[in-house]
Amino acid sequence: MIKKRFLLLCLLVWATTMVSAQQKKWTLEECVNYAWSHNISVKQSELDVQAAEVEKFAGFGAFLPSASANTSHSWNVGLNQNITTNLLENQTTQFTSLGANVGIDIYKGLQNQQRFRKAKLSVIATQYQLEKMKDDIGLNVANAFLQIVFNKESLKVQLDQLAISEKQLLRTQQLVDAGALPRGDVLDSKATVAADKQKVVVAENTLLISKLSLAQLLQLDDFQNFDIAEADYEAKQSEVMFQTPAAIIAKAKENRIELKISKTNVAIAEKEVTIAKGAYQPTIQGYYGFNSRISYADIPLFDNTGNLIGTRGPLPFMDQFNNNKGHQFGIQLNVPIFSGFAVKYNVMRSKVALERSKIAYSQSELDLERSIYTAYTDAQGAYNSYESALSALDARRSAFEYAQERFNVGLMNTFEYNQAQTLFVNAQSEVVRTKFDYIFRTKVVEFYFGIPIILKQ
Repeated sequence: MIKKRFLLLCLLVWATTMVSAQQKKWTLEECVNYAWSHNISVKQSELDVQAAEVEKFAGFGAFLPSASANTSHSWNVGLNQNITTNLLENQTTQFTSLGANVGIDIYKGLQNQQRFRKAKLSVIATQYQLEKMKDDIGLNVANAFLQIVFNKESLKVQLDQLAISEKQLLRTQQLVDAGALPRGDVLDSKATVAADKQKVVVAENTLLISKLSLAQLLQLDDFQNFDIAEADYEAKQSEVMFQTPAAIIAKAKENRIELKISKTNVAIAEKEVTIAKGAYQPTIQGYYGFNSRISYADIPLFDNTGNLIGTRGPLPFMDQFNNNKGHQFGIQLNVPIFSGFAVKYNVMRSKVALERSKIAYSQSELDLERSIYTAYTDAQGAYNSYESALSALDARRSAFEYAQERFNVGLMNTFEYNQAQTLFVNAQSEVVRTKFDYIFRTKVVEFYFGIPIILKQ
């Protein structure tokens, strides 16, 4: 009985989880954060940052001394002279050697210092690249998100118009039955209803495709149940649009990641030139070495007159280690004289790379200015289009209401009424289109001004 209750509880929890997962409505902030956490390009950029951190650690290690230890044990097998009989005999002798070496760069043309600084700049550059990747993904997600909202609003417009057309069909039937309209107008109204149903199907498919596009951008597996949260998006003028393009450009030059990346690349190229020039200078290295050896062969014994009187076993290991140890230390100076112009060519290549980085930085500034001017102009144009669409909608609504009044009393035929309705529907669709076009283009201008799409975590 307990097992059945436990199983029933598990099934209930699973069913509740599945229902809640299917009913989940994604907000823009959730979509962007999810994309940042799961996008492959972001993950690759994060790995680039880790790799740059490793290079920075390796650059710091160049300041530390290098140390190594070595040991060997050898066997000498074959004919060897017996120290007792002075005869050649097959013997096996053993030897052990021990050693250690330490080296450190005292001066290397400041190349180690410059490489370490370059590594730190590379870390900063990869971090900027990661931020830019997130910014680009955030804009793409926001665009796809607003496209879904736009398609939902368009679907509502088509559904409303379908409802109006269905009411018109009923009214037309009544007027035909009363003899106020010819019977052919019923056929026209039925055709209008069929056409509106087709537009609803197209709008539904367009909405489904836009949801699929955002779900694929987020790399969701269960994209069939994906949906976004409902929200009221107002097309009000942003305070940023009251700024001049010059003010927005000045603000962008202080904050935009693109310029920071280009500026950091220039600094990295300058370090490369300094490193290449450092190869012209002499290098000074300090070194220390230690060695000792141990033999396992018997030691001959001689009397006072120098005659061999016998042998004894080898001295203890530590005694031989202390007796045979040796030290060596010193300073080594290397002065480069001629290397086949290799150093000169490296300096020339690094200078060319530096000039390219400077040109790329200037180009980044020009691209940023052009993008801001374009975005600002597009946002202004989108707002003007939205206001014009609102004015046109008011006029078309009044015209459609007047057409409805005339149609209801039999003073307008179905063809003229359908034309008024079509113009009214087109005006509604144009308002929806210009509204979300303006919202997105305003977001782009705010983005350049330093206002993020969402707050980064």
